[in-house]
Amino acid sequence: MITIGVTGGVGAGKSEILHYLERQYNCRILLSDDAAKELELPGGAIYGPLVSLLTEWNIPGDNEEPLLFESGEINKKEMARRIFSDAELLRKVNELVHPAVNRYILDEIERERKEGKREFFVLESALLVENGYDKVADSLWFIFCEKSVRAQRLRMTRGYSDEKIRQIMEKQVSDDVFRKFCDVVINNTGPLDAEGGPLEQVDAAIAGLREKFKDRA
Repeated sequence: MITIGVTGGVGAGKSEILHYLERQYNCRILLSDDAAKELELPGGAIYGPLVSLLTEWNIPGDNEEPLLFESGEINKKEMARRIFSDAELLRKVNELVHPAVNRYILDEIERERKEGKREFFVLESALLVENGYDKVADSLWFIFCEKSVRAQRLRMTRGYSDEKIRQIMEKQVSDDVFRKFCDVVINNTGPLDAEGGPLEQVDAAIAGLREKFKDRA
């Protein structure tokens, strides 16, 4: 099994590339954000410690809501209000969540490898390098898209204002950093199915990986 890490800025169209990989190839797709959400559900590995931490660190405010819904699930809006109101709480939550997500991802990769049914394991994460996934991925892909196109997509699909888009992009890793660590760059600025476009680039990258790791077939 070949492991691919996929990253890129907001609005770059990573989801389109992932959907294509899922349709076209025998692969398991895992989004790191989805892994975190699963672990935070009742019964999840970090649910209890996270609820205890957020309860202990109750930060009163005008917009305060119940931390838990009747189902027992964490109210993510209230969780966000609390953690972004206190830098120390945010640090403690990250110290709890990130190692658990990393462990979950590594366990899933190992499980899929042992089952031997998949040709590829594709992990999407905005923090591929920061979380050390470059050490477990055979190839890191940077999904690139011009900032103007990304901004247009965010306005149309999410209704973001220009100011919100600017703030988000300023906080994200620069394209130069992505290019430094990633061995494959998929230019997703133009139409997906254009000649030489994103999908052809994906197919070429897959062919290259198959050739490079043909001993695993």
